[in-house]
Amino acid sequence: MCEFCTQHGEGKKWYLEMQNYSEELLHHELSAEQKEIVKASTRAEWLADYFGHEVVPAATGVSISAEGPAKPAEAQPSVDEYVRARKVEQFGQVVPIEDLQQVVDIADSITRMACACRFVTTGKKDQRYCFGLGVDKWGVLGKFPDAASSLEVLEKDEAKDALREYDEEGLMHTVWTGVTPYICIACNCDRDCRPYKRYLEGSGTHAFFRGEYISQVDWELCTGCKACMAQCQFGAQFYSSALEKVYIDPARCFGCGVCRAVCPHDAIALIPRQEHPEAAELWLR
Repeated sequence: MCEFCTQHGEGKKWYLEMQNYSEELLHHELSAEQKEIVKASTRAEWLADYFGHEVVPAATGVSISAEGPAKPAEAQPSVDEYVRARKVEQFGQVVPIEDLQQVVDIADSITRMACACRFVTTGKKDQRYCFGLGVDKWGVLGKFPDAASSLEVLEKDEAKDALREYDEEGLMHTVWTGVTPYICIACNCDRDCRPYKRYLEGSGTHAFFRGEYISQVDWELCTGCKACMAQCQFGAQFYSSALEKVYIDPARCFGCGVCRAVCPHDAIALIPRQEHPEAAELWLR
């Protein structure tokens, strides 16, 4: 299992542990190290800043300018330092739809929000692919009335229906922390997402773990229709003309499982990552 499962899940999937969604964790005063990294005293304070500088511009199309004089240029951190800080402030993991539906059941409330990544990368505002988890507890909604019309509070069944639609579209599902281990956002991502572009397209630093699973093809059921190949965001699927079958490279698979949604013969299944020797220890690069 990934390191967050060990550190924040007692050996279980960390994103399915209820304490990582708790109001106590949200308002608990951060440690000195956390405060230095995230520039906030509590997770609630961090989330208010995140909402104002990420969600509001994506909903309204108007960016919030930073206040105060320009700061002098700082030395850039090393890759290891950057990733270490990201793991403290905001880090994610790929999850299949079954696990994300369990997250929906755990969360106090589900609020569909404008996607900050798509606003930055495509210029399109109000693209509602992000789900805020327990947004009503953050204490930020009344502070940003301009963005309020973009927020949709969903019933759990509505959220699950939306996730199934995203799954069929080929959007990978991810969960994200807001000062680890507090889990605050579930996203439905493609190449327009900034962490994806930095990590996979730009060969930059990573900001999310691979999933706890990998996808595997049952060649007795696969007819070689190649429908699944259009779903894969990670370039993990390959076709054999001689065998007329699709093969999934376990070393490239991130375990999102969206390839299953379009397979007409149910030829693809998820298996625990730890069960495959080539993939068992692949969590980041």
